[in-house]
Amino acid sequence: VQLQAFGGGLVQAGGSLRLSCAASGRTFSAYGMGWFRQAPGKERELITAISWNGASTYYADSVKGRFTISRDIATNTVFLQMNSLKPEDSAVYYCAAHRNPSPTVWLARDFVSWGQGTQVTVSS
Repeated sequence: VQLQAFGGGLVQAGGSLRLSCAASGRTFSAYGMGWFRQAPGKERELITAISWNGASTYYADSVKGRFTISRDIATNTVFLQMNSLKPEDSAVYYCAAHRNPSPTVWLARDFVSWGQGTQVTVSS
């Protein structure tokens, strides 16, 4: 599956952004999907993920309550709604496809396909 993320940009602290990730190629519903981010000098971290049908989601503590992941199987798109943004949310954001459609545990190493990153910058 090929992935393309877009929607990043510059926003003030407290603001919102919505990222989108368009998938093409193999059957979109065969994959769980996730969003990662990587800030300068830091490791890439998994921040949220969603099962093929949306029934199961995962959120890292750092984004819980502020970010929402969703997906639209009809349009092969996964979304990341980011609210109450903080300067520490600034990073390159990546979408990725998991090897399983509905894993019981979300591990970064099980993501097998990556989109190009989109930059999110939150100013204070």
